[in-house]
Amino acid sequence: MSGGSLEGIRVVDLTSVVVGPLATQTLADYGAEVIKVEAPGGDIARNLAGRARTPNMSAKFLHLNRNKRSIVLNLKKREGREAVLKLAERADVFLFNVRPSAMQRLRLTYDDVQAVNPGIVYCGLFGFGRGGRYREKPAYDLVI
Repeated sequence: MSGGSLEGIRVVDLTSVVVGPLATQTLADYGAEVIKVEAPGGDIARNLAGRARTPNMSAKFLHLNRNKRSIVLNLKKREGREAVLKLAERADVFLFNVRPSAMQRLRLTYDDVQAVNPGIVYCGLFGFGRGGRYREKPAYDLVI
């Protein structure tokens, strides 16, 4: 989409399932360039809500990821991490929805991303915050 109020804003989208893709879908609908980064196995939403006419392209996945560009990167490998940091260099927003400890294992913390782009907005959508006894528990959409 072009001409929206967020035209010229670039978002690196490391989200999956519903809550993250819904957030970045809204940004894309308002004109931001959203680059969805998927692991080699793909977002599990590709197969949500029943069988798709086209394999791995469920209606829910298509709806939540409209107006986005997409790339497959294995962030657990050096090449994938380097590629996502290259995307982050020219991005305005870096958004993820996994636990902060997972971002730490991937070496994609705020400090890592900010090192390549000091002005980036780094956003994490996760269920139980950074402290407290539930911080390492997974949380899906309704919990968040």
